[in-house]
Amino acid sequence: MKLGILDQAPISKGSTASDALQNAIRLAMEGERLGYSRFWLAEHHAMTGFASSTPEVTLAAIGSRTEEIRIGSGATLIPYYSPYKVAENYHTLGTLFPRRVDLGLGRAPGGPAEATEALNKEYLKNVYANEERVSELMGYIHHDNHDNKLKMSPLADPPPEVWMLGTSVKSAELAGKLGINYCFGYFMSNAGDMQEVLDTYRYNFKPRSEGQKPLVMVTVTAFVAKSDEQARDIAMSTLIWGIEKERSFGESSENDSLPSVEGAKNFELTAEEQENVEKRLDNMLTGTGDEVASRLRDLAREAQADEIMISTNTYSIEDKIKSFELLKEAFEKREMN
Repeated sequence: MKLGILDQAPISKGSTASDALQNAIRLAMEGERLGYSRFWLAEHHAMTGFASSTPEVTLAAIGSRTEEIRIGSGATLIPYYSPYKVAENYHTLGTLFPRRVDLGLGRAPGGPAEATEALNKEYLKNVYANEERVSELMGYIHHDNHDNKLKMSPLADPPPEVWMLGTSVKSAELAGKLGINYCFGYFMSNAGDMQEVLDTYRYNFKPRSEGQKPLVMVTVTAFVAKSDEQARDIAMSTLIWGIEKERSFGESSENDSLPSVEGAKNFELTAEEQENVEKRLDNMLTGTGDEVASRLRDLAREAQADEIMISTNTYSIEDKIKSFELLKEAFEKREMN
């Protein structure tokens, strides 16, 4: 089973955006050392708790510090940008780092309405035209748009690998129709819809090239430690972070940053917030390496997934690296047995 890493470059309390981006680079390097297949960066705008607004820039730094791990966006928010310019960006990355670059596509805003307006005043119009724009992009990526007047340089050979990120039947239909790999966001969806969405993708899949098969990845949130209690404590940082942001909605404050494990433990929750936290914990995978690996294997079988990608936001980069290390060790131990 291939395992990948999805990072959001979170900014922890007491640290800076520079620290977060350096941690992302370090995590990619550690992920390569541990044998993870991919490292993707999410895209967020005007969200001061995250440092990843331009994944393609940070990916260039990551590519120069790694040698084998695939690197990509998870996802490039295509309604904001010219399909031609997106293709230029990722053909350039693919030329710098051959056979290693992924282009993940999404259409969510990735930030508040003010950021959407600042990035592209025709965002909603582009969302409605998403199929046409993604189709145009695929033509540029695979250099088959049949427009002899429009050249692109550089052209990566092979071209970047394209993935559609989504949780809906509509996104699955589009990915299948255009012969795009599909990544289901299990960590941000109603998991009950997963099978319907993936069945839709496979049913509608039309190969873009001879021999191409539908590829499925499932993205989950997971926290691994040496004990269940420690894994839960580490996970609470990101859960309390969410509660803090909800309490200070619309206001910029220190609550924009990820709290420490100790800070999360001392945070006082209302009864309603406690219930909300418990529900969110149920949607995460927390525990020892063996426990989480077992649940991920069950999920992969259920989804008939080719790969699993894991998102783990922690206050400490050391806890994050250790989580990925313990999980990989557990998978390798099972494969040896």
